[in-house]
Amino acid sequence: MIRSDSLVASPQPHAATLMARYENVRAQTEALCAPLEVEDLVVSSMPDVSPTKWHLAHTSWFFETFVLAEHDPSYRPPDPRYAFLFNSYYVQAGERHCRAMRGLVTRPTVREVFAYRAHVDAAMRRLIQRIGDDAAHPAAGLIELGLQHEQQHQELLLTDIKHVLWTNPLRPAYHPQPDGPAREVAPLAWRQFDGGVAWIGHEGDRFAYDNEGPRHRVFLERFRLASRLVTNGEYLAFVEDGGYSRPELWLSAGLATVQANQWDAPLYWERDAEGRWTEFTLGGTRLLEGAALADPVTHVSYYEADAFARWAGRRLPSEFEWETAARGAPVEGRFVDAGRFHPGPAAGSSALQQLYGDAWQWTHSAYVGYPNYKPSSGAIGEYNGKWMADQWVLRGASCATSQSHARVTYRNFFPSDARWQFTGIRLADGGVAAETH
Repeated sequence: MIRSDSLVASPQPHAATLMARYENVRAQTEALCAPLEVEDLVVSSMPDVSPTKWHLAHTSWFFETFVLAEHDPSYRPPDPRYAFLFNSYYVQAGERHCRAMRGLVTRPTVREVFAYRAHVDAAMRRLIQRIGDDAAHPAAGLIELGLQHEQQHQELLLTDIKHVLWTNPLRPAYHPQPDGPAREVAPLAWRQFDGGVAWIGHEGDRFAYDNEGPRHRVFLERFRLASRLVTNGEYLAFVEDGGYSRPELWLSAGLATVQANQWDAPLYWERDAEGRWTEFTLGGTRLLEGAALADPVTHVSYYEADAFARWAGRRLPSEFEWETAARGAPVEGRFVDAGRFHPGPAAGSSALQQLYGDAWQWTHSAYVGYPNYKPSSGAIGEYNGKWMADQWVLRGASCATSQSHARVTYRNFFPSDARWQFTGIRLADGGVAAETH
């Protein structure tokens, strides 16, 4: 979700490096808008989905509110009313426009929002130049937080526009891409991990959100982790085995959600006129056959991930098992940087793979603070701590995540019924994790 003391210690970069990073992140947000028409940028298709225009403005509001207002006395906003329109959930930062009504705001126009970004960028460039190489300047850490925040919204921009395009009966593609050749699915292998005491959480001086610490110990029983993510083909077998209508597989709240919403497959799966399953992707609609069956299943809720794991005779991993297994592995995978915008198949290997990129992986760990966790003071402290209820942790990264945004301790989180994100499944079995206090 999209969080200084809301960040853990972070080195203060050389001014030229910080400037380059600022320019790159801000440019990437606008590059993601390039395939869209102006009409696409203003639509909200459900309460969880914000218009692309809003993401463009909100990420600028963040720099304006938490960096420029505090560290540039000469800064003047182009329109003070933007603070009301483009605040998200920061109660201490002022009143906010209703989230579900963001798609009804036609003004400011898209052109005016891009002008707002340019106005903020000009002020930020002056501030970064003024900071120079002052490692102690309090704005430097906040700028990095703002850039990490914008990278989160780049992912939300893609997942939100996917939902917008899917709700259009024409099913327009964001970035048309041909399917690759059909390939054999890598056999599912299992990696064994010994139990014992493990250290969990962020360490070192690189950036991390406050919810990634404090670093602490947990005790793990011996466990096994699947070598790759669950595929479309494997999930299709669950669907065709009546998985959505078998009460013994579902948590009570999950079954109630399935029945109330009439779910019978992941979000974006539909049957065509001939009764064949199709999947809507950012590249357009495709048949669930051939190459598509080897890709990881995605857009499944926690409820669906848990039910599939029960059907398979397994379970979801804890976030501590996932982090322990991933510790030391390179942060490599299919990220948004590759421009594919969809998960891809695992390599033909029994090694632990698809830890990063492709799809966020549900865990059975509730999203709560680590031992001795304390949220930051002030409005910036609302970034993480106030969401620690009724949500589950996801680990890894997805095909919509920037590679520079991923790390082993990253804790994403969503409620049990969320499906519009690139969320997938990795299976586990064996023992579970218990914290020691």
